[in-house]
Parts: sequence; C-alpha cells; structure tokens
Amino acid sequence: MAASSFRMSLALTAATLALAVCPAAGADPVPVAPALPFPIPPAPPYLDPAFYQPDSTRVAAAEPGEILAARQVNLANFWLIPLNVNAWQLSYRSTNTRGEPIAAVATVVVPHRQPPSGQRGLLSFQFAEDSLSINCAPSYTLQMGSLPNPMNPVISAEFVQVQAMLQLGHAVVMPDHQGPNASYAVGPLGGRITLDGIRAAERFEPAGLPGTDTRVTMWGYSGGAIPTAHAAELQPEYAPEVNLVGTAAGGLMTDVRAAIDYDNGTSLVDGLVYGGLLGVAREYPEVDRFLDQHLTPRGKAIRLVHENQCVALQGAAFPFLNLKGLFDYPGDPMQAPDMQGVLDQLTLGHRGTPKSPVFLFESPFDEAMPTNSVNNLYDTYCRDENARVYYTRDIFSEHVVADISTTGTAAMWLNDRLNGVEAPAGCHNRDVYTGLLDPGSIQFFANAIGQTLASALGIPI
Repeated sequence: MAASSFRMSLALTAATLALAVCPAAGADPVPVAPALPFPIPPAPPYLDPAFYQPDSTRVAAAEPGEILAARQVNLANFWLIPLNVNAWQLSYRSTNTRGEPIAAVATVVVPHRQPPSGQRGLLSFQFAEDSLSINCAPSYTLQMGSLPNPMNPVISAEFVQVQAMLQLGHAVVMPDHQGPNASYAVGPLGGRITLDGIRAAERFEPAGLPGTDTRVTMWGYSGGAIPTAHAAELQPEYAPEVNLVGTAAGGLMTDVRAAIDYDNGTSLVDGLVYGGLLGVAREYPEVDRFLDQHLTPRGKAIRLVHENQCVALQGAAFPFLNLKGLFDYPGDPMQAPDMQGVLDQLTLGHRGTPKSPVFLFESPFDEAMPTNSVNNLYDTYCRDENARVYYTRDIFSEHVVADISTTGTAAMWLNDRLNGVEAPAGCHNRDVYTGLLDPGSIQFFANAIGQTLASALGIPI
C-alpha cells in the first residue's frame, strides 16, 4: 500500500481523534469521530498511538470501562467484503494484573435488525487472537481495507460466529483482549479487559443498550476461551454490576502447567503453546526474567522468531517442539519456585465457581488442550451447590473441528440466555458424537453461513 495513503490515513485519524478525545460537557458521552472515507485504509495500531495508547494521565484519571475516545468504523469479511452494520471502536480504561490503569480497545457492532425479545442483548466475543503483535488484533483485522494478512486467518473465520449472533438481533462487543502489549494467553488480564469492554459498550449511547440492565453473555474458543473463562470467574468481584447471564467457553486451557506437560513434543501446535508462554512474559516481569535466565540459546532463537508474529506462524512453526528442553533449568521449569505464583494466577478454578451459567465444550481428542483439565474444572465448579454448568464432550472431532461442530449449539444456548430464558439449575455433562446432531444445530449453522455470504451483496444484518 502506498506510503501516501498511510500518511493520509494517519492525518485523518489524528484529526478525527482530536475531536474524539476532547472532553464533552460531562465525562460521557464522548464525541464520535466519523469513519475514514473509502478508499483511505485504516492505520495499523502501531501507527495509531493516539487511539490505542492515549495519554497515560488521562487513562489514570478514568474509571474502569470509561470511554476515552470513539470512532465509527467500516467492517468487512476478509478485508474487502463490506458488512452492512453499525460499528464503532471504543478506546477505554481497563486494568492490568498489577492493578495499574491501562488503555484498551474494543469494537462494538449493532445490527439493523431488532431483537425479537424487544430488549437488545450484548454478546462479548473473544477471538482466538493467539498472536504477539498488536497489529494482529481484531480491531484492525476486521476493518475494511486493513492489510490482508495470511498469517492471521482465525479472526476472519471466527467472524462468522459473530455474525450469527448479529443476525439474531444481538449487539456484539469484541475486545482486543490481549491488551496494549499483545500479552497472549494471560487470562487474568484478558478477563479484565473483556469486562471493561462490556462496561464501555453499555455506556456508549449510540449502541442503544439499556445500561447495566443489559443481558450480557460471553463466548470464546481456544485462545479466546482463556479470557472468556477468566472473565466469568472475575465478574462477581471485578464487575458485579454487569448482568452476566451466560458464558460459553470451548477448547479451553485451564492450567498452563498441564498444557505444557500435554504438548511437550507431542503436538503439531507446540509452537502455539510456546508463544503463549512468551505472551505471559510480557505481562509478568518475573516470568520474563526467568526466561532470560534459563532459556537455552535455541530457546532464545525460537523466541526471537515468535516475537511480533500472528497466529498462523505461532501455530505452524516448530511442531513437536520439546518445550521443556528449551530451558537449562535443573528440573522441570514449570515447577520452578519463581514461576508458581504466576502459574497459580493463570489457573482456572481457584477463584471459585462463576455466579452465572457456564457452557463448556471440548473434544476428548483435542490435540492442543488436555481434556482431563477441563474435566477437573467441571468437577471443581460443581462442588458449589449453586453451580449452573453444562459440559459437552464432542467425540468425533479434534481442536479445530470441535469449534465448528459446536457453533450452533453454543449460539443457541447463548441466544436463550440473551432472550431471558433461565438456565436450569445444577450441573449437567454429556458425550455426543457431534454437536451438529443437536436439534436445530445444522440449520442454524447453514443459516449463519448463508446470511454471511448474503452480506457480500450489501444486505443489512
């Protein structure tokens, strides 16, 4: 793309943000900057610091979820096929794992279609970003005219699931849950960014949501399930005012130690797990120091290759990688005393059972995430007599296939919650050959694909 186009994009972005960040009569609402005119491309996040990394003193003065800037955006399937919806980006205040204020970004989408229940619900969708570059974030990847990136195909593929919920009349917020440093696989950070993104969407007047009365659900798979599940555990304490009515999380990593044991030289996606460890080091200085001290020269070289790469390279590079062999630590590096405090924070279940209903789904033959860990999490949650947990094991699948085959079931479960249907009490688990055999699942999936293809003709959602 020509340098002049980027310069024009940056100039327009700076001009519109000058309006967006000026204080209004009150803290909210902030003025909304217009979308960039076609064919001006959006600037990648690293060239857009005014929006992605606003002044730190202004961030510190804001409360969690407070909107710092807002702008309209044009969304597209696969960078070029425009999507006829109402869409905005919000820059807002969140909190890192040390309790420090940080800026975060989320994309809010509202369909033209009215909700059948009469009250529009909100889905927070966390993509499996699984990347170590802020330029791989959904806020950039989903924009019309963003640079095509074959190393970042997952977000475009999962966007079909988002559109399925839009077609049902629900609003969707999509946070850049890895934060300003692309801290991949840090659930406690992503959970906070996710909850603050919900707060920001609820207080954003153009979205037309009924504030804290909004029924809210969350959905994420694999790398997107990590912040989703952590957000469900954090919500009662971190964001108790959010009316969270359901969470769907699949292909879930519940414990980093178990994942590294499971994938240590045995999986095609071992490089993806190593990338997650590098993402953790970006948020926790003690992990970064441990890696600096104990990675072998080969481990450091592979780290250099992984840094600032999107998901395809994270997943495809270095299959069957001996993860523990990348360390010179005497013994199991994941049992090193310096690592235990962080690894405990990253482990699901230690905060207790989420107060809202949870739908877990997994393949027993998942080659990336150990199913036994999810079984154990289900058992942990269900020790609480008030738990409402639904667990489906999709037999004829593996990590990628399970995401596809359970899409219809997960979306219908979330749709019920958003339409005010109460989840039954108690814990329930089942084994199915494939989620595609669940009543209505194939039809739902076919409708989602069909209407997504129809959006290429400009048909409004």
